[in-house]
This record gives sequence, C-alpha cells and structure tokens, in this order.
Amino acid sequence: MFHYTIRRLVVAVPTLLLISLIIFLLLGLAPGDPMAQLPLTIPPEVKEKMRLSLGLGDPLMTRYALWLKQFFWIEPLHVIDALFGLDLSGDSQRIVSWQSRAPVADIIAQRLPQTLWVVGVAYIVGIAIALPIGIISAYRQYSWFDQIGTLISMIGFSVPTFFTGVVLIVLFSVALPWFPSFYDTTLQVTDWQSFLAQLRQMVLPMMVLALYNASQISRFMRASVLDNLREDYVRTARAKGLTEKVVVLIHVLRNSMIPVVTVIGMGVPQIFGGAIITEQVFKVNGIGELLISSIQANDLPMVQTLTFIFAVLIVLFNLITDILYGILDPRIRYD
Repeated sequence: MFHYTIRRLVVAVPTLLLISLIIFLLLGLAPGDPMAQLPLTIPPEVKEKMRLSLGLGDPLMTRYALWLKQFFWIEPLHVIDALFGLDLSGDSQRIVSWQSRAPVADIIAQRLPQTLWVVGVAYIVGIAIALPIGIISAYRQYSWFDQIGTLISMIGFSVPTFFTGVVLIVLFSVALPWFPSFYDTTLQVTDWQSFLAQLRQMVLPMMVLALYNASQISRFMRASVLDNLREDYVRTARAKGLTEKVVVLIHVLRNSMIPVVTVIGMGVPQIFGGAIITEQVFKVNGIGELLISSIQANDLPMVQTLTFIFAVLIVLFNLITDILYGILDPRIRYD
C-alpha cells in the first residue's frame, strides 16, 4: 500500500501541472478585458498603466508561472526561476484579484472558514444521519421505517436545494422566527452567547445541505447492505451462532462501506467548493459565493485559482478513496 501511494503521488504531480496549464490557458485566452468595466471617463493611458499593474502586459508563460507560484506555501522553487528567468520572490509578485485588487490567496483564506463551518459540518451531519438510516432500512426492508426513509430520501434528493432553502426560511424565519434567514459573516465567537448565535444561523443552511447529502448517501448505503445481506458469508456467520448485531455491524457493514466510501470521498471536494446555490440563498460569504461573483465580474485570476483548487481536491480524495478500499477489503491489494 505504501509503494502504491507513492506511485500515485508521483503520477499526480505531472497530472496536476497539466490540468493547471489547461485551466490557465482556457480561461486566460477567453474573450474579455478587465478594463472594459471601468468608466469611459478614465483616460486610455491610465487604463494601460492599470493593465500593466495587473501583469497583463507580461508574456503568457510568465503570467502562468506567477499564477502557479501562489499554490506553494514556501518560497518559489529555484527551478521555476531558472526555467522562466523570473524573480518570483517577494509580495509584489503575488497574484491579485481583478475585482478587489487584493491577493487571491488572502481572499480565499478569508472565505474558506465560512464554507467549512456551514458546508463541512452539514456534510458530517448528513453522513452521520445517512449511514444508520441506510443500514436499518436495508435490514428491515419494506417496513414502515424503510418506506418513510425512502420517501424522505426521494424528496430530499429530488427537490432543488434553493427551493428547500426558501421553504425553510418561510417556515422557520417568517412564520416561526426561530432562526435567522441569512448568515452573518461578521459574527465573532467570543463567548457563550455568540457561540449560540453562530449555531442558530448555521441551522437552516445545514438542514438544507444535510438533507440533500443524507438522501443520496442513505440510498447507496441501503442498496449496498441489501446486496451483502444475500451473500453466502452472511448465512455462514449466522450458522456459526453469531448474533444479528455482530453479523450486521461487523461483517455486513464493512463490506457494504466499499461503494459508499466512493460517494463520500468524491463528495468531500464539494465541501471546499461550497454549496453555491445554498450560499446564495442564505447569504453565506463562502467559496461558492466567491466563485459566482468572480465569474460575474470576469475576475480570471480568482476563477482560475478556485477551479484548480477543486481539481487538486478531486485528485487527492480519489487517492484517499482508493487507499480506503484496501483498508476495508483485505482482498484488495495494490502492491
């Protein structure tokens, strides 16, 4: 397993470099000029100076190297300097957003905690709800619990999240003023009261996202458990005198988690991407809202950076999912 992980990481480096180049070229060569949104009263020479300050006058590969540099937490590697003949040291070379004129990395770092608070916690809650529901529904197939769980899952998976969000706002913010209808990003958790206020404003967006995630994962869990309950090893375990609790939670659950891990693992990058629609509904100032506003403002450096971060997360969690396969099923060997 160790050698397989190293091989995958080595292959991931050129893969991600190729993906980054494709993303940069596709978005960088797209039509559009950030100076076109400026007022017409600004003189052309001032616009040209602004273009040069944003690095738009540099060669394409120079801009690519500068853009790629921001993904390293350490100082730029000397091989990049030698390859492109650049001096990539210092804050003056940091990629800035065309919309806010602030460093892209700083803006993402400011927005990321909001997304992790809401979307990340909602994903964990959704998994914690979906797994037991899927197991019980499969073990008690066609029971009243299974029928209700199937109905709720179909509704949660079929109804769009923006509609669910509006319904919850009408019910729990207008009719029953229990929770705020929007997310206050300026709230600072300093004491018990502010912590409770933070939890209250997280409830509605968490309910929307947890319902959607739990509906999808619970269906996969139910189908996987049903397939394993019919296997010969389950009948053998029961014939050996093992209790139903041991059979289901030890033998069936471990084998049933293999396909479910794929759904959970590949859904994790969505946490960092943010729930774009839900963040718009509840005014969560997170990564999803940042992506939408950047696209609307033609902020190419921000869109390029966010898109590449999503690609990195997909490659990373794809590797983690493959490793978990080998942990859950001893028959799977990569070496």
